[in-house]
Amino acid sequence: MGMVTFVDETTSGGRSAGWGVEIAEERLAVRELIRRRVFQEVAEYNARATGVFQGLVQPEDTERVLNGYALRTPRRIDPQAQTDLALAAFAGNGFLVLVGDRQLTDLDEEVDLVLGTEVTFLKLVALVGG
Repeated sequence: MGMVTFVDETTSGGRSAGWGVEIAEERLAVRELIRRRVFQEVAEYNARATGVFQGLVQPEDTERVLNGYALRTPRRIDPQAQTDLALAAFAGNGFLVLVGDRQLTDLDEEVDLVLGTEVTFLKLVALVGG
């Protein structure tokens, strides 16, 4: 079993500290990496239910706030629905997935998960005025 580190970055220069997820497989498709990341962050949110979700993509019926997405009505987030939103965002270039210096562009592309693999989710930020 190995540890994969997920890091969020933005095109404006922001970078999260990163967090680890244990993954038993040596290879996974990009689709599965995204699914596992989303399921983990939804499970953590549902366990503490603070009202502000900090995740890869914005859940439905939320508004963007400084440190995430505020739920208009308190509820548990559905991990499968959130995964579907994340996969659609990836397909629509809402974020890029990088492993090392390599950009992954296909959801079915497999990634070798060697010891210390860092997966970067680069969130694309719209330019002001353009």
